[in-house]
Amino acid sequence: MQVAGLFAGIGGLEVGLGEAGHRASLFCEISPAAREVLAARFPGVPCEPDVLRLSSLPGDVELLVGGFPCQDLSQAGLTAGIDGSRSGLVGRVFDLLDKRPVPWVLLENVSFMLQLDRGRALATLVEAFEERGYRWAYRVVNSLAFVPQRRERVLFLATTTDVDPADVLLVDEVEPPDRLTTLDSHAHGFYWTEGIRGLGWAQDAIPTMKNGSTVGIPSPPAILLPDGLVVTPDIRDAERLQGFPADWTAPAERVGRASMRWSLVGNAVTTPVAAWLGGRLCMPSRFEMSRDFPLDTIKRWPRAARFDGARRHAVRIGAFPVWREREALANFLLYPGKPLSVRATRGFLERTMRGTLRFAPGFQDRLRAHLEAMEGRVLQPTLLAAE
Repeated sequence: MQVAGLFAGIGGLEVGLGEAGHRASLFCEISPAAREVLAARFPGVPCEPDVLRLSSLPGDVELLVGGFPCQDLSQAGLTAGIDGSRSGLVGRVFDLLDKRPVPWVLLENVSFMLQLDRGRALATLVEAFEERGYRWAYRVVNSLAFVPQRRERVLFLATTTDVDPADVLLVDEVEPPDRLTTLDSHAHGFYWTEGIRGLGWAQDAIPTMKNGSTVGIPSPPAILLPDGLVVTPDIRDAERLQGFPADWTAPAERVGRASMRWSLVGNAVTTPVAAWLGGRLCMPSRFEMSRDFPLDTIKRWPRAARFDGARRHAVRIGAFPVWREREALANFLLYPGKPLSVRATRGFLERTMRGTLRFAPGFQDRLRAHLEAMEGRVLQPTLLAAE
């Protein structure tokens, strides 16, 4: 299908859909750094800079996609809801559909939208699509099914065709394997900015990559390696952990700080997730109605649901459509990470002492050993200079 990508970012949806044979014909993206990446990686594909000024969609577009801004929906963000100044831009999707209905629409956002303001963001979406004659299905999918990053996102698929979106989105499911790890044998990801109420602990994986700050201050996770070294990953490995080739975002440095690449990567859609869905768009299966159960959205929306054109149903299905074998995280990383600094390590350890979180046995001891080693590195140059 011909694809128009709104809120395109660095093209995560379009890269994955392209692997399944779909073709990007239009982008819309406001960030100059992201547009520089799109221009370099999708040469010849036009990119409009502002969704508010996009008057209409090209006549050949069959699939409209968008990872619409999540800042107002994210638990780590403003939580202003669907009417926030950023996330409210999704309304432009419906303005464009009213001018020219598109047979397929795919939206992506954070899973927190299912419970924020009792799920009003999702209620707004489903009502708008139903009013326009679309059937829909959505599901929480975890990027850990494909890459060593734990990242849950809602995929929302709607269509006016004869194909049931549930036959695309709600048919693949596996149980992820039990992963027995130890601090000696595997790498473990965590967020060094936390430590009191949360940790983001991930076995043989990293926690959800964040977008950092709007002024380009990166917020990469930390990784405790089996040898005891604690590092933050290189930006090239961060790109790979989202499914992109290394240096995918390098063109952004032509128009902004190198650190902005972290924000671009953290905001992106994990490409193999889109590739899986793109493949199912080409070859739908058959939804099992035994997965249906009554939908009750009084408190929050379920993690998967569908609308068959007459009724809404909650759906029993997990967040893992597949399980792709991958190297252990310690071996997956190709580039030397940056050792976690003395200040960051000391601050994290102090927070762990004030909180009530439980940690893997030996974890804090390894952080203390890392701190001592880093303090020694800082002290040694000072002594040499004094001599």
